[in-house]
Amino acid sequence: MMPKKRISPDLVVRYIIYVNAALFIASLVVSGRDMEISLNPFSAFSPSTNALIFLGATGTIPINQYHEWWSLVSANWLHGSLVHILFNMTALVQIGPLIIHAFGTSRMFIIYALGGTAGFYLSYLAGVSLTIGASAAICSLIGAALYFGKSRGGEFGRAVYKQTSGWIISLAVIGLLIPGINNWGHGGGVVAGIFLGWILGYNERKLENIAHHVMAGICVILTLGVLTWSLVAAVFLML
Repeated sequence: MMPKKRISPDLVVRYIIYVNAALFIASLVVSGRDMEISLNPFSAFSPSTNALIFLGATGTIPINQYHEWWSLVSANWLHGSLVHILFNMTALVQIGPLIIHAFGTSRMFIIYALGGTAGFYLSYLAGVSLTIGASAAICSLIGAALYFGKSRGGEFGRAVYKQTSGWIISLAVIGLLIPGINNWGHGGGVVAGIFLGWILGYNERKLENIAHHVMAGICVILTLGVLTWSLVAAVFLML
């Protein structure tokens, strides 16, 4: 009898990357001729603002003017340029496996989904007019890693805490130097990640249970539902 193959927990990171890539391609298609193609690497292959709004960018404009509260979810999966998505997905590849190792696959996705939504909600409350990107969700993973390192202690815990503290300092410096960075979303994601890491627990203190799996499943269904709705709505608006 052949042994069953175990599914790598890192697959969740790949799936997140695939969905982000698919939404980025969709945003370029929706943009059509309005897509920006330039020699500037920071703006090359940039979707139009209208396309991003159609697909679920969030902020005071979509929420206050169009009552699109679901955009707090969809905005986590949209990006403003090729460099933007490459930078965020590279960061996800670095932090994602650590969180999966410490918290498990289900709790990792819960932190990613809820933390990103919370980060964008804080930026909405702060008056950010239009924002997108996976960075709020990724910052929630960084926040969870910060909590894990501080709570666990020991040589490994201190190493994780030191590394994630460095990431947070780097994010703060970049946010101050580069205009257009959603510092409220980043900060909200970090705080949400710390809270979720504390409330959900990590493997060395509490193994994942059925409640975590059910909650993660709900997050997956709601996320896919929102993204499907945003794609369908964008197609109808194009017609």
